[in-house]
Amino acid sequence: MGKLFGTDGIRGEANRPPLDGITAFRVGEAVTCFFKRENERVRVAIGRDTRISGSMLECALAAGVAAMGGTAGLFGVLSTPGVALLTREMGMNAGIVISASHNPYTDNGIKIFKGDGFKLSDKMENRIEGFLFEGIPTASTPAPNEMGQVEWVGDVLPRYRRFLRGCFPEGMTMSGIRVVLDTANGATYHTAPGLFSELGADVKTLHHHPDGTNINDHCGSQYIQDLQERVKTDGADAGFAFDGDGDRLIAVDETGREVTGDQILLICAKSLKDQGRLKNNRLVSTVMSNIGLTEGCQRLGIERYASKVGDRYVLADMMRLNAVAGGEESGHIILLDYHTTSDGMITAMHLIAAMIREKKPLSELADLMRVYPQRLINVPVSRKKEITAVPALSRAIEAIEAELGPRGRVLIRYSGTQNLCRVMVEGPDPEQTDQYARQLADVVESTLG
Repeated sequence: MGKLFGTDGIRGEANRPPLDGITAFRVGEAVTCFFKRENERVRVAIGRDTRISGSMLECALAAGVAAMGGTAGLFGVLSTPGVALLTREMGMNAGIVISASHNPYTDNGIKIFKGDGFKLSDKMENRIEGFLFEGIPTASTPAPNEMGQVEWVGDVLPRYRRFLRGCFPEGMTMSGIRVVLDTANGATYHTAPGLFSELGADVKTLHHHPDGTNINDHCGSQYIQDLQERVKTDGADAGFAFDGDGDRLIAVDETGREVTGDQILLICAKSLKDQGRLKNNRLVSTVMSNIGLTEGCQRLGIERYASKVGDRYVLADMMRLNAVAGGEESGHIILLDYHTTSDGMITAMHLIAAMIREKKPLSELADLMRVYPQRLINVPVSRKKEITAVPALSRAIEAIEAELGPRGRVLIRYSGTQNLCRVMVEGPDPEQTDQYARQLADVVESTLG
């Protein structure tokens, strides 16, 4: 992994390197230089979520693009999948999203899409990092008369909404379906409520008044308590919680129970299989997925492949294995027949379509999968040493794995975007699972904290 790019672009505290204005300007230059072709002006789309730091980074990136002779097309507030889509539809060379996803407003991030709407490969990110750390070749710097422009792009939201409406089955209506949406005060706040209303649903919306500092603030996909209460109070059929940039989804069934990303993935895979559209009967998820997903796939005759953590690694394996469905337990669900990246609104529409098609409540669809008790603890670390090179931690893992045997598992990995070590234990009993996770978290803290 490079010095700046993690599992999902560049991320960090806003207004501090590498998420300060100077670095963002240089990223704009580097991206434009990377995509530059002879006798062609590079066009770079830029979209952002609702964080207070977003407009500053937007201006800095756009200035960098223009300084390198490119045209920066500003989309304003738009979800990550919306930027990916319109980058492709509008014939842009690249798209940049300014967002730290589910992180608090104090953080921000930069992720980059190619002109075809797919994220960059590790190799491409390393090339861009080369420009950042070694400098732009002098010959690439344009003369004053060759500098680029910054333009506001109109018709962005209507175009994206038209695309989304086309992802819902033709001839089907959400009439009679009551939903509650939690937009996390993020990038879906001005798109999701109108979309589901247009499709016929009775919509109630939570956390849809962004002020620059309330994105993901005890709301959205990471904090679903408000959504659960509202679904039960309103007697809704389902609740959907998006994250700050709109690419992930966690659902709540009509009883107020959480429907996890793995359960959502299995519902979508079964629906595609029932329609004869699950290519090769194959599903891609990550090593973090619940054991219950593997069992559910086996029951349904679906082959499951375990990918590295990170939605772009899931996507890479999907394309390599010729699969059309994949995702993460965090709620990133990729349906390649519809989009090049995960889109929380598309995922929500497919859950509703499955409910209508099967004439079943969401709770019954979710029961396709047994969710084994799983405890995830994020431990702040000062260094990211190879796990196997920490003897005390290796011994603790080995001891707990021996006690769990085939009834559970341990997975410890570092976050690709934060200074955290993620300790995950899965087992048959909630209390025992929690106890083992806390034991390992204590060891991580004492050896790497």
